[in-house]
Amino acid sequence: MSFHTKIAGAASGIAIAVAAGAVQAEVLFWSTQANPVEEQQAMRDQVLSSHDDAVDYQSNELGPFITRLDAELQAGSGSIGLLGALHGNFSAMNPDDLVDLGDTGMMSASGTFNDLAKLGTDTLQYMPWMQASYIMAANKEALQYLPEGADIDALTYDQLIEWAANAHEAAGEPKFGFPAGPKGLKHRFFQGYLYPSYTDGVVRTFASADAVTAWEKMKELWAHTNPGSTNFSFMQEQLLSGDAWIVFDHTSRLANAFNERPDDFVAFPAPAGPKGRGFMPVLAGVAIPRTAPDMEASKALLAHLMKPETQIATLKATNFFPVVDVDLPDDLPPSVKAAGEAVAKMSASADANPGLLPAGLGEMGGDFNRIYVDTFERIVLAGQPIEAVLEDQKGRLAAIMNETGAPCWAPDAPSEGACPVE
Repeated sequence: MSFHTKIAGAASGIAIAVAAGAVQAEVLFWSTQANPVEEQQAMRDQVLSSHDDAVDYQSNELGPFITRLDAELQAGSGSIGLLGALHGNFSAMNPDDLVDLGDTGMMSASGTFNDLAKLGTDTLQYMPWMQASYIMAANKEALQYLPEGADIDALTYDQLIEWAANAHEAAGEPKFGFPAGPKGLKHRFFQGYLYPSYTDGVVRTFASADAVTAWEKMKELWAHTNPGSTNFSFMQEQLLSGDAWIVFDHTSRLANAFNERPDDFVAFPAPAGPKGRGFMPVLAGVAIPRTAPDMEASKALLAHLMKPETQIATLKATNFFPVVDVDLPDDLPPSVKAAGEAVAKMSASADANPGLLPAGLGEMGGDFNRIYVDTFERIVLAGQPIEAVLEDQKGRLAAIMNETGAPCWAPDAPSEGACPVE
């Protein structure tokens, strides 16, 4: 199967970059990604060895990554030819320190990702490179209970709730599964899926009227959720056991189900609400610093990374999915193929509304996540009044934002200084 998306102008961009020159010096690819030793080696052997020119791939933790980059930028010259980092890392940089990539003719298949990569400017400041995410999965036995006319690749939350209700009735017990256990990633669902879909924000809109509606919908869904979900952390286990037929989780936490019984399960995008199809991409990109020693060599390497065959090699090396239109080969593990297609459909959907990973919170990231978990436990599990809980938690959230000074991230509107809780 193919990713049903298109990459605009990639061929011309690649041709331009490759034609830039025959022999160039080794390009230093300075990255925060593929940091484990085995992934670094896989990047060198499987991804970069096919490039026409030599590449020195060096992955570092964020601290050393920024230290060297800042030193070169301050000096006005340097040896770093290409940067690899997460969207949140790039969003903290000065766009003037990155080379405008608008003239390369390249972009990802997702218009949403391309907009994010502009960093608030009018043109691409980094190139979307690879992505991971959270998705939905279901036992194929549950497909017969889909609401009439529902498209599994374009569900709404109301349709998901109706589907869960139908499965509940048919099975005689609730069959929706949710990672609400101690090590489950439930906070990411609220931050990246539910809130963006209903409020078009996550911080500004925390206690809004739209947020009240979102929590009402969560309560409706919970009525058809296996109550054992408060102990579930990896939903692959509940799919395999049959404790849940329809689930949400990170792609890596669904992998075993697809690899053990690939014919029994289907992966599909998260549902949409009134404000779009909220989802949380873990988006990595590549950029060229203004101090790169050989701009044409850097652009040639960037073009190489965007080739469909290189994107597939990157997937095998890092388990991050392509951002361009590719046909996934048959030799990939079933989990990678299934999840990859679901992620591609979700990120390229016309109503895509990404809720990015929280940024700028430092050591208070855990406190931030706790706000959403506590809100869920008080409203959904304890049955406390929604408006009262949101008003109470609003002050705690505002204190975290003010103490960290973290500015807003998508889908919240940008802020000067700390993101306000409105």
